[in-house]
Amino acid sequence: MHLIYKRATIEDIDILTETRIEVLRAANQLSHDIDLREVERQSYAYYKKALCDDTHIAYLIFDEDRFVGAGGVSFFQVMPTYHNPSGKKAYIMNMYTNPEYRRRGIAYKTLDMLIGDAKRKGITSISLEATVMGRPLYEKYGFVSMDDEMELP
Repeated sequence: MHLIYKRATIEDIDILTETRIEVLRAANQLSHDIDLREVERQSYAYYKKALCDDTHIAYLIFDEDRFVGAGGVSFFQVMPTYHNPSGKKAYIMNMYTNPEYRRRGIAYKTLDMLIGDAKRKGITSISLEATVMGRPLYEKYGFVSMDDEMELP
């Protein structure tokens, strides 16, 4: 196994978009019968803008030339608060490791790289949504469940 961690560029937009759809199917247990063309189109547009304006960083992981994983972090601004005076936030997303490569530290290293990028931008408020499968990884890293947030479905 010879792993290469590559920071994604605009030239990687197709593989990023494909991976996004794969992650969404896996995380939501969606069959390939479910039409995600609009999500795919919007994801492509998102990457096209966000990779250029530095509001998203993604890593692609390869074993030689075989794609085996990915992860991303989006950056955004909210109003400053007592606990986050800058109002800057980071949101970890699109974490994926090929099933054949799981339990080898790939996701942990990818997460560490993404968090390092966020911290270098001065961001200390970092959050994510965790699947049941991903929760142990994030807890091992130090993430804790939040009780105060709500969502309008």
